[in-house]
Amino acid sequence: MSRPQLRRSMLYVPGNMPSMLQNIPAFPCDVCIIDLEDAVPRSEKDAARLLSRRFIESYTQRNKEIYVRINALDTPYYRDDLAQILPAMPDGVRLPKCEQPSFVQRLDDLLTEHEEYLGCEIGRFKIIASVESAQGILNANETARASDRLVALGFSAEDYTANLQVDRPKTGDHLLVPRQLLLMACRAAGIQAIDTVWADATDQDGFRHECEHIKVLGFDGKSLINPRQIDILHEVLAPKPEEIDYALQVVDAIQRAREQGTGVVSLGGKMIDAPVVARAVRMLLAAKSLGLVDTDIDESVIYGAESP
Repeated sequence: MSRPQLRRSMLYVPGNMPSMLQNIPAFPCDVCIIDLEDAVPRSEKDAARLLSRRFIESYTQRNKEIYVRINALDTPYYRDDLAQILPAMPDGVRLPKCEQPSFVQRLDDLLTEHEEYLGCEIGRFKIIASVESAQGILNANETARASDRLVALGFSAEDYTANLQVDRPKTGDHLLVPRQLLLMACRAAGIQAIDTVWADATDQDGFRHECEHIKVLGFDGKSLINPRQIDILHEVLAPKPEEIDYALQVVDAIQRAREQGTGVVSLGGKMIDAPVVARAVRMLLAAKSLGLVDTDIDESVIYGAESP
């Protein structure tokens, strides 16, 4: 179990706004997504590509991943997006309106063509695909396995609820099923699950509540529309001191149990076995990624040193 790539916060930055682009290095998010799609009107597509390319080329000392949200594959814009942006070497592409696995496979082929032309390693450009419709949710299991480039699926609640012809109340109860289906598809495929944006940047309490909700569900991160949301999200998703302490106790207890020749032990009256240990190990790996612990954890702790 390797240390996960942190993609807790994915901040959208409009590609046609130089003032926002130049601030990307200062934003404390894990990923910046330069948007060439919804945030950019048709009349400014060309200018946005040029501005975005110049920024990415100049951003050589990167402290975060840079993805570019291209226009959908059913538009006349995506080919120019790729041709203009990929030579600047972003980390990957965010694919909008991904309704089925063939969309990912098509983008994979296009990225391979560009990598061959640019002379870079095949597979260099990664993909995060956005699921934005009922069809996309129903196909998420297949889509999540469509390409080795795919590192995550993202959920878009605004487009999803529009597709279902319903409103999006702030409670989010009606989004539980699509969220869980997308999450299960991602877990089964071994990729990350990224939750939807919280559209009201002025409602910090509502945003915090939703962050707590998606943490319980198991999402790896969330797309954001405002830099002020980053710190709140990171605070909520970070392992709490009591969670880290318990995880350390679990690992210590199972290690002592193994020394005594058993794989099961009780801690505080609760049985500690492999699934509980696996959760503890994931917690500690996440905590170490954030610099909250310096304990080295080996995945052999989960099943024992002799396990495959």
